Amino acid sequence: MASIIKTTSVDSDGSRTGSCEIYTGVGELRNVHSAWLGRVAATALLPFALAGCEAALNLEGVEAEQEKQVRRTDQFQGVAVNDTAMVVVGADGLVLTSPVGQTDWLRQELEGAPALVDVAACPDQGFVALSMDKRVWFSADHGQSWTPKALDTAEDVLAITCAPDNGVWVVGSFSTVLNSSDAGDTWSEASFEEDAMLTSIEFLDATTVFVTGEFGLISRSDDGGKNWNAPEFIPNDFYTQGAHFTSANSGWVAGLSGQILYTEDAGASWQRQAAATESPLYGFYQSGERLFAYGDHAVVLEFDGSQWQRFPNKAMPVYIRDAEQLTDGRLLLAGGFGSLYTLDIAAGGVSQISQK
Repeated sequence: MASIIKTTSVDSDGSRTGSCEIYTGVGELRNVHSAWLGRVAATALLPFALAGCEAALNLEGVEAEQEKQVRRTDQFQGVAVNDTAMVVVGADGLVLTSPVGQTDWLRQELEGAPALVDVAACPDQGFVALSMDKRVWFSADHGQSWTPKALDTAEDVLAITCAPDNGVWVVGSFSTVLNSSDAGDTWSEASFEEDAMLTSIEFLDATTVFVTGEFGLISRSDDGGKNWNAPEFIPNDFYTQGAHFTSANSGWVAGLSGQILYTEDAGASWQRQAAATESPLYGFYQSGERLFAYGDHAVVLEFDGSQWQRFPNKAMPVYIRDAEQLTDGRLLLAGGFGSLYTLDIAAGGVSQISQK
């Protein structure tokens, strides 16, 4: 005999919004083999039958999400803080700004929706952001407005920073280092002539600069980036995703599978330090004498002087891409799927700003 399937649509709050009956036209079959074929036939016909079943569409949840300043679909990539404001950047040209110490986020999306991959605060209190379409975005009003400047390079770009003299530095593919001393109007480009993506650049002071990257590449400049030492290579093609140096000789690098290495001789040799995770690690943050690392699955680690211990973090287990300190005892963490929250490193707990 023919069968009738009753369907009901249910919206996000559990209420029924519509129903209909579907005539499948599948007759009753009398043995096990035929019954199985009948179910296959009914399943095959179901999508076509449902096409004619109309239910009320409830968009209240979508509209409510669109009204939020921080949304669960946001993919944050960088955080920077100056004396007045904090800026968070991410995919689709997303920029969030808020006064330091507050949670009053203002959302804007830059024209063309560029994929923003990094942001930095400069000594003159300006901000610079980097997008994958080879542009640097400048803001002189605490992130309220942005002016793009094109990078004159054929290489892909990944990280940006400001030097103590407010010069802007960018690193990218083919071990390329670019810099501008005139707010992006002109750029100088250099390369180590290695087919490696540079993943970080860090100024310790006006003269000492480190770059790190793919295949374990590491190099230091002792004259503010004018000249660079011949690159060294961390053993086993270590892919450096984050680096932190405290002197011309001492520093850490982090990578895949929770690996953290330490050097005391400017990269001539490296020692692996035990870390209580196997998740990829993306960066470091130093707060006074305390050093933290962060990465995928909301992992936050703290160095106890000999090894890395897991720091309590009950946030949603998605990647943490960047961190900055807001006030004494609080870190602002930013990452995937709308994860934007503070971690109370003094009390060891989470104080949520905004998160899915």
